[in-house]
Amino acid sequence: MHVKEAPVGAAHRNPGRVELIERAIQREEGALTASGALAVTTGEHTGRSPEDKFIVEEPATRDDVWWGPVNKSYPEQAFERLYARFTEHLAGQETFGADLWTGADPMYRLRVRVVSETAWCTLFARNLFIEPDGEAGGPPDFTVLHAPTLRLDPDAFETRSETAIVVHLSRGLVLIAGTGYAGEIKKSIFSVMQYLLPKQGVATMHCSANAGPGGDTAIFFGLSGTGKTTLSTDATRTLIGDDEHGWTDQGIFNFEGGSYAKVIDLSAEAEPEIWAASHQFGTILENVVLDPRTRRVDFGDTSLTENTRAAFPLSAIPGASETGRGAHPSNVIMLTADAFGVLPPVARLTTEQAIYYYLSGYTSKLAGTEMGVDEPEATFSACFGGPFLPLHPTRYAELLAERIRRHGSNVWLVNTGWTGGPYGIGHRISIDHTRAIVRAIIGGSLDAEPVETDPVFGLAIPASCPGVPPSILRPRSSWEDVEAYDRRAARLAASFARNFAQYREAVGSEIASAGPGKAD
Repeated sequence: MHVKEAPVGAAHRNPGRVELIERAIQREEGALTASGALAVTTGEHTGRSPEDKFIVEEPATRDDVWWGPVNKSYPEQAFERLYARFTEHLAGQETFGADLWTGADPMYRLRVRVVSETAWCTLFARNLFIEPDGEAGGPPDFTVLHAPTLRLDPDAFETRSETAIVVHLSRGLVLIAGTGYAGEIKKSIFSVMQYLLPKQGVATMHCSANAGPGGDTAIFFGLSGTGKTTLSTDATRTLIGDDEHGWTDQGIFNFEGGSYAKVIDLSAEAEPEIWAASHQFGTILENVVLDPRTRRVDFGDTSLTENTRAAFPLSAIPGASETGRGAHPSNVIMLTADAFGVLPPVARLTTEQAIYYYLSGYTSKLAGTEMGVDEPEATFSACFGGPFLPLHPTRYAELLAERIRRHGSNVWLVNTGWTGGPYGIGHRISIDHTRAIVRAIIGGSLDAEPVETDPVFGLAIPASCPGVPPSILRPRSSWEDVEAYDRRAARLAASFARNFAQYREAVGSEIASAGPGKAD
């Protein structure tokens, strides 16, 4: 069966945003905040369910997929039963459908149809994907069937639990059951783009991007909590996109038409653009707590989850790009939040170091956020987006390296984590200092700055940076106990080496030796 025959089943086909908000309120799916945003809760699932994500193993794609813990195989025979269960379930529901696009470059655009049981999740899709100019045109390339109230029998459908996210690449179908977390819709299509576009020579990237008044662009890689959205949303520059991009022979382009910003502890002072967008009519606030009387939001309340989100169209950000496209990046910035306090706030990377740190995708978990975690933990996620890589990580790294070399992009490692000691002893690097570093990178003032090579990590640290105290540029000198610094640095270097062992044979000696050179 071709995807165009997939059941829309939508009692409401391509409703507008206002109608979807009205329906969501009538159906008690959410409530308006005092500022007019739609506040919803996602129930049991307040984040993605990576253990319940599968790709159908079938002849057309079997040899390409990077099978393993990230891409778990799902039997084609079981998919037929699962698909029949979805069609039966949705046929008995009032559903909402939207025909949309992903990919701002028409050469690489994908037509996406989202059909959901809930009005608010269809509104989410309208906010996050790209609204077509008129009709989307033609049958969808991919259809997402979203059934959060459908609870699966794991024995009958060969799933891990009652929840499943199953992608059939050659049939153009995504089936999502048992979870109301709307991020699954967005990320499933991102994974599809990460499968399709590298085969066309496009470097696909889990990154944000912005452009200056002169058209120069910068891209920002980084895992959650490193500041990717915050730093790319800059009133002095044009936001191209905050999460997913492709890099072609013509430049970069955004996959999406919206932003899915994390809003825990959001403040008007630190992030004024995101704050304003989060208070607009049409924005969805996920799992943000409201005062029951005033309907005012409390971004500091984590009683539902720390993963609170705002989903809004990019048009909610003043001056955001109308085309979603930009020139070849002049600067590539890789963000990390090192809670060990041993990485420098800024370092210039060689291309080989860039690929090493890209494949590593390092940041750290904070002590105290989980039971039994007494100190920071190193976290590695390949290409700064491991859960969304259907192909082997080295495929993405090779494409990025080729683009960087061809276009002469400068590459930087920027640490937004701790200085003066690890979490609990030192303090987090000031957002003002990080913004100053990013301005210096983009403005070119660090290009000719003399550097000092860190003896453990081999990183080229600028001697000075406008607006940043020299004392924090070299992390070892910011610690009172330098011997404690040396021990921490050696332990983190060893963690890098252990993680990178999986790529060593595939990348060659130049890249493999570009990482930390000292370990315990």
